[in-house]
Amino acid sequence: MVYAYAVNIRFSLRVQGGSTAMPPTVAPRPRLSSTETRRRAPAVRLDTAAAAPRRRRRTVEADFRTAARATCFVAAGVGVLGWFLASEQPARDALCAALVAALVSLAFRPERGGHLRPRRAEWRRPRSVLLVGSARSAAELTAKLRTDKHCVLRVLAVCLTDPAHAEEVTSLGVPVLGGMNDVLHAARRCRPDAVVALPSAQLSAEGLRELVWALRTECVEVLLAPVLADVAARRIELRMAAGMPLLLVRTPNLSRAARIPKALTDRVLAVLGLVLLAPLMAAIAVVVRLDTPGPVFFRQRRLGLDGRAFTMIKFRSMQRDAEHRKAGLAELNQHRDGLLFKIVDDPRITRAGLVLRRYSLDELPQLFNVAAGQMSLVGPRPLSAKPGSYTEVMKRRLLVKPGMTGLWQVSGRSDLSWEQSLHLDLSYVENWSPVLDLRILLCTAAVVVRGTGAY
Repeated sequence: MVYAYAVNIRFSLRVQGGSTAMPPTVAPRPRLSSTETRRRAPAVRLDTAAAAPRRRRRTVEADFRTAARATCFVAAGVGVLGWFLASEQPARDALCAALVAALVSLAFRPERGGHLRPRRAEWRRPRSVLLVGSARSAAELTAKLRTDKHCVLRVLAVCLTDPAHAEEVTSLGVPVLGGMNDVLHAARRCRPDAVVALPSAQLSAEGLRELVWALRTECVEVLLAPVLADVAARRIELRMAAGMPLLLVRTPNLSRAARIPKALTDRVLAVLGLVLLAPLMAAIAVVVRLDTPGPVFFRQRRLGLDGRAFTMIKFRSMQRDAEHRKAGLAELNQHRDGLLFKIVDDPRITRAGLVLRRYSLDELPQLFNVAAGQMSLVGPRPLSAKPGSYTEVMKRRLLVKPGMTGLWQVSGRSDLSWEQSLHLDLSYVENWSPVLDLRILLCTAAVVVRGTGAY
């Protein structure tokens, strides 16, 4: 799955002024009151000097309420347990437990004082946004938001710092409502939930400050999109220096020690899978052997961890001479811009291979590769064993073990371009976590059942 990060500057002031007529190309949004605006959860909240003491007071009060609830629950639980166990002094036990619970709750409260901490804001309902920035940045963000089916942000319109290149945005069906001087007027027309300021050489710090002040009466959030995208929230931390917020981006954790639990889990699950799926794999082997002449398994050299070559195993889903016919079908390749060779309705695929590929059953023998430590259950797909064809960026895929499934397998499979597939693989390498692996495995089951994007 792909994440977005922003710095949220919130002004919850009373709405002033009226509204102007709405053009037919932009859908209006009812004006929200300041009370409703304050309920929205920002990504990172930057308090003004006057608001900081109030925020600290609310934080301390919330901490003490949490400690009081924990104390009452623990005391009641210990008291009831002591009564059931016929304790000699249940009241004393409950009092001691309550004291310990109160101290622990206060010692480990989530926030102290008025320190600023980044908070990842995930919106549960659709939110409309007005983009401000260059045409290229606006077009890239619009395309990215549309391809992410889990994203709730909807682009209403764009104000460009370079209106001469408006065609890049209008070609995507997004209206352009002017330039930098028209942001306030555009916000009143399309009534967005937030204004997203994109990286642009024409948008200076002073210009951004003026933009925030201009929007102070519209109850509109201002989000700053960073230059770096596709970074997991756990790798980002907000630091303050001379009153200026700085984003600390931690380097990816690629140490072998951090991946030992993953390697052990892979091998255990692979062995368990081979045992449970043995009858199914035996049946598939018989079908492949009877369908067309040739071996049951297809073996090919692929690059693995640190560029070491290994022999990948699959059920054969093509004719015996498929590799020899490959050169003659180069013109039909859907991925001429990379190392993938995919053809819709490939004439080399056998009748049994059509079913095996649709439901990824031809990949099951790769459990042997996982059990041998050559592959992982989740990771970038293993590609051709030709190191000379790898660029420096592509070699980052080799910093982890290749997997039976991966991020781009659950994001479109063969329907994605080579550039999109590589982007998702690199995002996985940089942001790997056990939780991400679990999410990919759960999504893989749904993707395999649907059989979309497999050919």
